[in-house]
Amino acid sequence: MATLYIVATPIGNLEDITLRAVRVLGEVGVVACEDTRHTGQLLHHLGIKKPLVACYAYEEAKGSARVLGLLAGGTDVAYCSDAGTPCLSDPGTLLTKLAREAGHLVVPIPGPSAFAALVSAAGLFFKSVCFDGFLSPKPGRRRSRLTELMEREEAAVLYESPHRIVKLLADIADIDGQRQICVGREMTKLHEEFVAGSAESVYADFAGRQSIKGEFAVLVAAAKKA
Repeated sequence: MATLYIVATPIGNLEDITLRAVRVLGEVGVVACEDTRHTGQLLHHLGIKKPLVACYAYEEAKGSARVLGLLAGGTDVAYCSDAGTPCLSDPGTLLTKLAREAGHLVVPIPGPSAFAALVSAAGLFFKSVCFDGFLSPKPGRRRSRLTELMEREEAAVLYESPHRIVKLLADIADIDGQRQICVGREMTKLHEEFVAGSAESVYADFAGRQSIKGEFAVLVAAAKKA
């Protein structure tokens, strides 16, 4: 049976690619990816030329079928999402599941992750953490899920877009304005920024900005024991 490698790629700074990831990308027969344009640029930067197979999120079943055909024919395949670790708020889970069920070896190639980057730089203590990724864009559902998460005695990590980050922070501050949080923006990139403090102070910071750009990850401290 062939091998499917699940390869983590940089979330911004291309120097974060691991030596093992570079080797695997250079050795496999085909690279499957969330977007051929994005991964093609990464491979060009690394000086690697490989056939690319698209596994777009909206056509993951179709792309996965193509990859399974390659694996069945004995071709080792590497899979990359656009940035970070596949299957963490990124496509790849269906492909991994189907490859395992077909009897192929699935090998993770660990590396960059916005989740791990934020946790490592936040300076907030916790014994356990819940990764919830992107919450619903619908206000009611977002608020309901946030309330549930913030009642737990464990930290939570969330992802959010620049268009909704202020709304997310407003909800967190409204639920518990004194809860400690840390927001990571554009992590590993040129304009990387971390803003930490009480939920109400961090909300006030971002609400007062004229424009907000970049990708965001938010770490919310655990609820204190009653």
